[in-house]
Amino acid sequence: MHSPPHFSFSERLCYHLSSANFEHEPIIGAHLERISTFSDGLCSILNDDGNRLHAWCVLPNHWHALLETLNLKKLLRAIGILHGRSSFMWNKEDNTRGRKCWYCCADRKIRSERHFYVTRNYILYNPVKHGYVDKWDDWLYSNALEYLENVSIEKAFENWIAYPVLNMGKGWDEY
Repeated sequence: MHSPPHFSFSERLCYHLSSANFEHEPIIGAHLERISTFSDGLCSILNDDGNRLHAWCVLPNHWHALLETLNLKKLLRAIGILHGRSSFMWNKEDNTRGRKCWYCCADRKIRSERHFYVTRNYILYNPVKHGYVDKWDDWLYSNALEYLENVSIEKAFENWIAYPVLNMGKGWDEY
């Protein structure tokens, strides 16, 4: 009764997942083939097993996703396997056996409709926030272009105004 409501779509709960390379080193983005291959693998896992992926973005040193899932524990295990395999492969490529590549995978339950939309804007804006591109749809390793094609640039702008990111990412999800 005194806890915040759990925002859900039917039986699935909605989460903001994120993970960073250890000490925010740009290991994912060491080269274009690496970030592309990792993005494909991550999206495959995030779209698997009845999950519904709403937003995702992979940057050179971290990634974000907003999705609905029936089984967070199973999803986190699959992400852990992806992180382990990618670490092993990247350390071999970079001749850095034993290097810690990942810090962890954090999950944040979406608490309201407003939290959902602010989080989506935050994820799609992330490449701009970090200075990699000037516009959402210039970043290849996210679903921003797909989102803009589905809702139109005008509607995306309305959503940006209605659900501003504000300080999200500073304190963590203060919006």
